[in-house]
Amino acid sequence: MTMNLPDSQMEFWSKATSLTVQQKYGEAMEQAKKLRAENDGAGCVLENVVRISIYEDKGDTSALLKAGNLLEKCQAKGLWDALRKFEIGYVLGETGHSVKGAMTTRSAAGLFEESDEMDARAFYAIYAYYFDQSFSWVPFKSDNRAKYLADLDSASMQSKRFWPLFLTSLTWMYYDKEDYNKGLKLTERALNKAPNHPVFLQMKADMLYRLKRYDEAAKIYEASAVSYEKRTGKSIRYWCAALNLIRIYHDAGKKDKSAEWKSKLKDPAYKALEKWMPESIMDDLKDKDLL
Repeated sequence: MTMNLPDSQMEFWSKATSLTVQQKYGEAMEQAKKLRAENDGAGCVLENVVRISIYEDKGDTSALLKAGNLLEKCQAKGLWDALRKFEIGYVLGETGHSVKGAMTTRSAAGLFEESDEMDARAFYAIYAYYFDQSFSWVPFKSDNRAKYLADLDSASMQSKRFWPLFLTSLTWMYYDKEDYNKGLKLTERALNKAPNHPVFLQMKADMLYRLKRYDEAAKIYEASAVSYEKRTGKSIRYWCAALNLIRIYHDAGKKDKSAEWKSKLKDPAYKALEKWMPESIMDDLKDKDLL
């Protein structure tokens, strides 16, 4: 099984990735349709990878739900079927079906594990890293997390098709390890490849916050809130910025600014999207008695 494609088809996917990180989603979708005309299975998966990227940036939940529905129907084979399952697992996790999502991702990982290709190894590493982490407390259990981090790091620099996904996953792994300096360096690497990308900017602010560089983190999130409100209205990313500003200003001792952002949560637009807010942020705010 392989993730390799003929050169012309590889170019369609690489162009779609480049256009997606430029937020040119319509043009990215056109590249996916061109790929689908030559390779229905891989093209179908790519179309829905673009839709998931739209959700991750613009908070368009309809794009996420549509991606989930259409991925179920994609007729992909081999490692493209593994990627299809991997993306379905992500959709299930985002829509509150974490157990089913984990099982689907595990099924995909089994296929990726059999391949020696760089991209396949990186996809397997995403699954295997968290699997090993969940059993790290077991005596004499092998722990290959360092290898998985290395595989992802290498792929995030070399892969033309999947580097945003690999680099994002790698960054959050270092965040979970509380190595925020490394996480910050990775967000800066991402921004070097995709300048001013709104999602990578929020990730950078998350690292700065954990490093207690509150003024820098707040500056990014303030600008992010303004940008998202202008681009997408009060979408998921706008409210993520608001929630982060509540805790950033609180921890910085700027209680008035924290209260100012907290007051915005009375907006019905927030209540309509509250279930989509990241659990980690919500738990942290509740622990600090900020919600």
